[in-house]
Formats: sequence, structure tokens, C-alpha cells
Amino acid sequence: MSFLPLSFASPMILWGLLALPVIWWLLRMTPPRPQEEVFPPLRILARVLRPEETPNKSPWWLTLLRLLLAALVILALADPVLNPRERTSVQGRALAIVLDNSWSSAPDWDRRVATAARLIEDARAGDTPVILALTAERPGQEIGPFDAATALDRLNAAEPQPLPPDRPAVFGRVAGALDETPGATLALLTDGLAAAGDEQAFDELLWADLAEVLWFDPGTPDLFTIVDSSNEPERFVLRALRPAGQDMPVRATAVALDMQGRRLAETPASFGPGDVSVLAEMRMPFELRNDFASIVIEGQNHAGAVHLLDENARRRRIGLLSQAEADQAQPLLSPLYYIRRALAPFADLLEPSNPDLTKALPELLEQQPAMIVMADVGTLVPSVHEQLEEWVRKGGTLVRFAGPRLAAAEGDDVLLPVRLRTGERSLGGALSWSEPQPVTEFPPNGPFSDLTPPREVTVTRQVLAEPSVDIADRTWASLADGTPLVTGAELGEGRVVLFHVTPEATWSNLPISGSFVEMLRRLVQISRNQGAAAASRNNGGSLPPYRMISATGALVPPGQDAEPLAPGRDVPVTRANPPGLYGSEEGFVAHNLLKPDAALEPIRVPEAPVPVTRAAYAFDTARPLKGMLMAAALGLLALDTLAMLWLGGAGRRFRLSRARGTGAAAALVAAVLAASLVAPSDGLAQSAQPPQEVSDAEAIDAISKTRIAYVVTGVSSTDAITRAGIEGLNRFLADKTAFVPGDPAPVDIATDELSFYPLIYWPIDVNAPIPSEEAITRIDAYMQQGGTVLFDTRDEFSAGFGSGDAVTPETRRLREILSGLNVPALEPVPEDHVLTKAFYILNEFPGRYRGGELWVEASVNAQSRVDRPVRTGDGVTPIMITSNDLAGAWAIDDNGQPLLPTVPSDPMQRVYAFRAGVNIMMYMLTGNYKSDQVHVPALLERLGQ
Repeated sequence: MSFLPLSFASPMILWGLLALPVIWWLLRMTPPRPQEEVFPPLRILARVLRPEETPNKSPWWLTLLRLLLAALVILALADPVLNPRERTSVQGRALAIVLDNSWSSAPDWDRRVATAARLIEDARAGDTPVILALTAERPGQEIGPFDAATALDRLNAAEPQPLPPDRPAVFGRVAGALDETPGATLALLTDGLAAAGDEQAFDELLWADLAEVLWFDPGTPDLFTIVDSSNEPERFVLRALRPAGQDMPVRATAVALDMQGRRLAETPASFGPGDVSVLAEMRMPFELRNDFASIVIEGQNHAGAVHLLDENARRRRIGLLSQAEADQAQPLLSPLYYIRRALAPFADLLEPSNPDLTKALPELLEQQPAMIVMADVGTLVPSVHEQLEEWVRKGGTLVRFAGPRLAAAEGDDVLLPVRLRTGERSLGGALSWSEPQPVTEFPPNGPFSDLTPPREVTVTRQVLAEPSVDIADRTWASLADGTPLVTGAELGEGRVVLFHVTPEATWSNLPISGSFVEMLRRLVQISRNQGAAAASRNNGGSLPPYRMISATGALVPPGQDAEPLAPGRDVPVTRANPPGLYGSEEGFVAHNLLKPDAALEPIRVPEAPVPVTRAAYAFDTARPLKGMLMAAALGLLALDTLAMLWLGGAGRRFRLSRARGTGAAAALVAAVLAASLVAPSDGLAQSAQPPQEVSDAEAIDAISKTRIAYVVTGVSSTDAITRAGIEGLNRFLADKTAFVPGDPAPVDIATDELSFYPLIYWPIDVNAPIPSEEAITRIDAYMQQGGTVLFDTRDEFSAGFGSGDAVTPETRRLREILSGLNVPALEPVPEDHVLTKAFYILNEFPGRYRGGELWVEASVNAQSRVDRPVRTGDGVTPIMITSNDLAGAWAIDDNGQPLLPTVPSDPMQRVYAFRAGVNIMMYMLTGNYKSDQVHVPALLERLGQ
């Protein structure tokens, strides 16, 4: 039963409200208890004349108080719930939940998890098995059926992935599982975007034997992505994309970052009504644009909002070669003069120190140029020809200019795009009947297709190409008579280009025109840098994963599933090749999530043979009121008791001091009840509650077994991993040592008693609320009284590559917490510290990550005793700080399998992480006993050493 924002679990009890008139009549007709007097006759006679009367019925205010008390009890027994939610009716034998954890689900992942958790809780009420499948997980991931508790654990451990959903594969597995449980309820929690293969996948799944389908649609996602970019001669252009179906104008901000994450530029991307794709530009000097490492959409925390850039988006290196010696007195006659002037503004020019081609070419190739320009170079010696051909086939761009030497050379060369006739053609000379030829329209198949043909350019000499069937396809510019001016062809992964005129103004006036500069710029743009290509060659043709994009858009180390990338234009984004950078520091290739032809289409509800119920993602805002109503009823009962005592004259029979004491006690009870009445009952307000008193029984139970405590952050995924991590460490401790710890102890530092635990593990999460000053004070007192807090920022690789001294959000949050504590001087664990030998001999303390230091209290008496090599004082450090994510390395599932991979993927790193945990616990429990080695000489002497 529900009405307005209120519902009742037992609405039949509300019929008890009809008894309120009868209760009113009974209370009204029942007078208070008469006052009693002690016999002393004189006192009775002294009061005979006093006009004091005892009422014959209950006062109206007392009757109203009792009626309100009865009404509150009846309402509480009816179990009211504020903001009730509809419970999912699982009509079948099972509940199948298919959840998209793709890249577009990252911004509101918590809301999606809360929705799925509500479905599982509703299935728990009916003891219904749950099938849980995620569309961006490993292909062999187990999907169930599970019991509700196991399904919730798996849901809390799930995370969004920077991948598109693989619905065909996952839906097929779910359909197979549904065949074994016919008549199940299917809940589809989509990300709102259509993907390849959806139609076939939905047909296979929805036509299974189902009882009903629950369709959770987030609506048109509020996403902005970057799908393409271009570093043009005068500007940097990017293309932003948003899902189709949005009519409202909106403005996003694109920011350019360098390798250290510093902002270099920003530009607005303004979407008009109905716009799906827009272009934005950044006009900056070319030198600054070459420092762009990534383009991100500000305020968008998903992988699609990050567009990585590699060597191909940066300034090119261009090598220049010529066999003609330039006359220093006449530089305009140099074959490379106009080429230098045209390329210098937007490229790094490389010229060899030796004119000998056998030495000049290797010198240029060592510097990995993107393009090599050869001005009138004729026949190449075999060694030079072989090296140059190999470089072109691996991705280089060779641009050649004609001249007398090339005209006299053999015309059939693989390093020429077309076969040439021997000799040159002269136009407009004294012995020629033809006129100089102008340049005609550029063919649409070449890189100059969008340029305006230069009408002022004429050609007086050229080298001619032999006619062939593919001469038209290889012609990028031609003269009015149809003869080629520029030809080009692909050779392996690279290309060769030939200008059929000289690079100086002797055969034509093209080199002194503005079109010459634009044509060379286009050739530079279609070339590609060779840093990544060299890295690929060094790794056998594939590029190892270097830095990956997480689901939230951050650059992180590669996971254990990442595999080398085979270079290519159409390599899809998969779990084996997630988006990110592939290669090494010397050179890498950007593998972005979305390709230039990507489209974000909203997903449509498919047709199904069973009823489809549409719902929306939402957090559970239901709030039970039974506890609050019962607390209010107890408060009114206390007030009624005080009123009866007052009406019965109890104050006159006690001394004034006793009466004051009773009044103070009553006031205290009333204040406590009032506080319980107005205090919030949900978990979000726990930090505002006063510390709880611990009974003797609870204290005895707490100290009967040593337990490792951890701070509850309120972030479900973080708390689940932390608990699983401490459970894994407990199992390792029980297997390897004589110490058998109790279950992990979740603590709220604001309310729970902390003195029962020797160690409190505190994972730093920026999404958790900042502790109050009272909570920080309690932690400070705990540390001062002998306890130890292990802070884990878990951010060893969160700052990204090349971050230097960049401070992560987790480190900033830790600094905020430590600013309210009396933190002693800290130092990394010295080589001779007790922690390095408490149980295992260790020289580092890795976790899920390796490389972060473990910080402890600095030893102030390190040099006071030379006969004690262990550098500790008499006490145990009250604080430890690490960034290696210890709990992430310890976390295991019910079968003892690790939940998270180590970075790097090394099985021994997890072993060392467990050993580090053992040493920390032994250090906590035994202190610095190993620092007392005064008996070592006597023991060695007794052993005959």
C-alpha cells in the first residue's frame, strides 16, 4: 500500500487508528491517581483550608499526549517507508541482469550499480537465483546463476571498462544460461548507445523463453567525445561528437595538454540545435602545437573524451639531398633553396654533412625523418638504392624533383612513381612549335584536390612519363595538354612522389609561386614520422602497450590483458588492445577509442515476444520510518511518565536536591530521545553521530581475537576490494605463520572504538567524504596511544607518464587529512629497519603497484647505538604511508583467486606483497624485538661459531 511519497509494509495495522476515539474516551474518563499524604495530623489540619482539588478526569493535554503516543505506535507497527520504490516482480525462476560496463557508462557508474543492486536485493527476498553478465568483461567471465550475496559481491567488484560493449558474445552466453532456467525475468541495463551487431544480439536473447523484460534506459547520454584531429599548417583542428537526438544547443570546452599534463590551449566546441558533429580549432604557433600530447573534453570523465596524439600529429623531420653543388654567390640557383624556404616554417630540415650519398643517406636515416626530398638525383648506387627502398617500404615518403641528371638516368626505377622517357621535353623554345603549358585543375584522387590551380604558373621543360593504364591514377597534377606535372604512387607502407620539373625556377616558375609551398605542405601532412615505425621494427613488427586510457579518461599502466598492437589504420579497440599508447618512450602510436568515422546513435528498444517494462536508473531513496516513529513514541512515553509523577505529587515527598537530580535525569533522557528523533537514520549521516559506548560484552568479544581494521570510505567498490584484500592477507597469515587473525573489522572513525585494533588500513579515495575534525581528533588520539594507521593512496601510476612532480587527487586528499594530525618526521623504510626482517627478509614493499616507497616514522636515534644495527626506537611507528595499493594485491575471491592484476603483471610481485603484509603485522604485534641483539654474540659462541 502506498500513497504520495509514503508506503506501508503492513497496511492492515492502520485499521487500529479507528480505535483512537475509544482510547480517547477511556483516557478521558480515567482520572489521574489521587495524591497520597503521610498521616501526620497537624500537617493535614494545616492544609484543610487550602483550596486544592483533584480532578475527576484526565486533563485534555495529557489525553492528547497519550492519543498521539498510541497513533505513533500504530503507524510504526505498519512499517512506513518514505519515498518508497517499486519492488521488482521476479515472475520467473531466475533473474538475469545484463549490465553494460562500457566506456560510456563511466560517468554515472554508481547509479547503474545502485540500480542493479536493488534488483538483486529484490531477488534475495524471493530466494531467486541471479545471472549477472557484463558486456565489456573477459569472454570467459562466469555469469552464474549465483545466489544474491555472491551476485552483489561480483557487482561491487565490477568496474567500467574503456571499451565498447560486446553484446553479441555476451548475449549469446546469457541466452544459453536462460535455456536452463526457462521463464526467467531479464533486466537489460544498457549504456544508451547502439553498437555493431545489436540487432542480431537482441534477437538471439529476447526470443529466449522469458517471463518479462525490464528495460533500463538512461535516455540520450550527455556525452562529448573527440573522434579526429589534424595539425594543419596554421591551426590545430579537432572534431567533437555527441550522441544523436539532442536538440538543445550546448557548448563544450576542449583542452590541449602536453606530456606532463599541463594546459597549453583550449577552445570551445559549440553544438547548435540538432548538431551531432562540430569542428573546433586552436590557432597557436607550430612549435607549441607540436607539444600537444592529448586533447580532452573538460568535465567529461570517460575514455571517449580523451584523444591521444602521437608522432604523426607533430612537426615532421625532412631530409634534403642533392648532387648539385650550390654557388654561394648565387643562392637562388641552388636546387634546395626554394625547398628550404617552403618547408622551414612547419618542418625540421635535416641536411647531411657529407655530399657523398653513400654517407649522406645513412646519416639522414639515423635521424628517422618522415620525408626525404631529393633534388635532381639521378642514378643511385645499389647500396644507397637498397637502403632508400627499404625505408620507403616501411612508411617513409620520398619526394623527387626532376633535372638534367634524372632526365639522363634510366627511367624504369622502383623509386619513381611512373616509368620515364629518356631525355626532357622543351616547350616554347626557338626550335619548338609548342607554347609553355599552364597547370590545369588538380585531379580529385590526389592530395592537392582542394587547392586552387595556379593560373600564373607555366612550364617550359619537363620529364615525360611513359603512357600506361594507371598513369591517370598516379597523376596528382597535370598540365593543360594532359602531361603529368606531379605523380605519386604507394610503395609498401610508404609512397614515392615525383615533380616532373626542377626545384629551382629554370624549367618552370612553380618554385617561386605560393602554390609550391601549399603543395609541399600537403605532402608533409600525408607523411608520417618514423619514431613509432622504428619502435615497431625493434619489436618484431608489433608495439608493446605503453600507457592505457582508463574508463575515467586517466592514463594508467597497461593491465595484464593488454597485448602488443599490430600497426595499422583499422585495428579495433578490444580487451587485448584497449585504447592508449603503444610503443616506448622513444616512439609510440596512439590507439584511440573512437575512429574518425564513429557515430554515437542512441539505442532503440527492440521488439520482444514478452512484455517490456521500461524503467530509469536511480539511487535507492527509500527511507524506513519505523525506527523514528518508535523513538518518538518512547519520547512521548517518557514525557507521560514525568507528567504522571508531577500530577501524583512525587516532588513533595522528596528533598529538593533529589528532585533536582530527578529533573536533571529526566531532562537528559528527554534530550537523548529528542536527539534520536531528529537524527538521520541513513548511513550517510554516521559521521555526525557521537561516538558509541561499548558494553563489556562487546569489549571482551573485540579483544578475544586480533583483527585488522579498515576505514569504511562509503565507496562500495573501494570498501569491497579493501575487505577482500584483508581477508586474503588473513588467509596468508594463517597459512604461513602461527598467527590466526579474526575477520576484517570495518570501522567508522567518527563513532567506533578504535583502541581494539593494532592496525587500521585507510585507503584514500577522493570520492569519499572528508572526515570531520572530531574524527581526525580521534585518529590522532589513537595514534598517540600506540595504534598505527596505514594510509594507502593507491596512486603510484595515476599521475600519468612523464608526470614528474605532479600531485594526484589522492595525494592532495591525504595531505588534507594529515594537516589535522600530529604527524612525526617520516622517512622511507631504511635497509636495516625492523620491517625489513620482522618475518621475511625484504628490501621493498610492493602492492598491486611497484615503485612507491613505504614511509614510516624517522629514526631519531639511528646513530646512538652502533652495536644495534636495526634503526628503530623503543616504539612502533604510529603512521605508515604507501602508494602501492597493498589491499588491491591481497584481494582474493571466494575461490582464492586474485581479483585485480598486478602492475607490472608479475606473479612474484603478489607474493612479495603478501610477505610485506606479514612483516607489517609482525611488526605491529611484536614491536622492535629484533632490534635487541645483545645476546647474539653469546648465542654464536654457544653454537661454536
